[in-house]
Amino acid sequence: MTGGQELKGRRVAVLAADGFERVELSVPVAALRAQGARVEIVSLRPGRIRGVNLHEPAARVGVDRTLREASVADYDALLVPGGFINPDLLRQSEAARRFVRDFDADGKPIATLCHGPWLLSSAGLTEGRTMTSWPGVRDDLVNAGATWLDRPVVQDRNWLTSRGPQDMVPFVKALIEHFAGREVARSAGDDGDDGATSAPQRNAPPALVLNAMRWLPRPSFRTVAILGAALAFYAATGRGRQAAVRR
Repeated sequence: MTGGQELKGRRVAVLAADGFERVELSVPVAALRAQGARVEIVSLRPGRIRGVNLHEPAARVGVDRTLREASVADYDALLVPGGFINPDLLRQSEAARRFVRDFDADGKPIATLCHGPWLLSSAGLTEGRTMTSWPGVRDDLVNAGATWLDRPVVQDRNWLTSRGPQDMVPFVKALIEHFAGREVARSAGDDGDDGATSAPQRNAPPALVLNAMRWLPRPSFRTVAILGAALAFYAATGRGRQAAVRR
């Protein structure tokens, strides 16, 4: 990536919901804006959505448009950050699935990393595609018809995928190239396979995540109380809906 404004005038949608991995949104967005791109956050609801660091709450970001307000025609490229929660919420939204399907049908560049490819899978787009993701998502993508490679970055036509925060440096470099319409060069971390078959499953989860979870603080009483109240409310409204259906 060279200096300057390689993406000047390019309009980028960042599709994210509550629970997005903070670093996977903030770092790429900063890099895109530094290259002159106009970036908007598109989400399921208006207001400010909450980021996370693993599962710990992190800073919020403001939503520029909801999916109801956004149009694929308004953007030149799409970024879908990951996280454990964010893609799971998005993949359950028909509006989000339709949004990525329309981007793909138009051949516009799509980039996603970590658990973000879940959304592409639920949108029915992964059959016959070559991609990567967080290693724990590997089986989901293979079962959905994709070829999964254990590489820092994989480009397949208009798609760019990456494994996660551990590959942020090569991902951001490739992201600028991809959104600028250039072929992405193979990185030094590539495993050298030809992409004809999927890479095998990992034998163990990442030690970094295991250790991070081990040393995270216990939730406060306030957090436990809020979660308990939210679950009670959800259960009560669910019973109310069931009763209304029976009537």
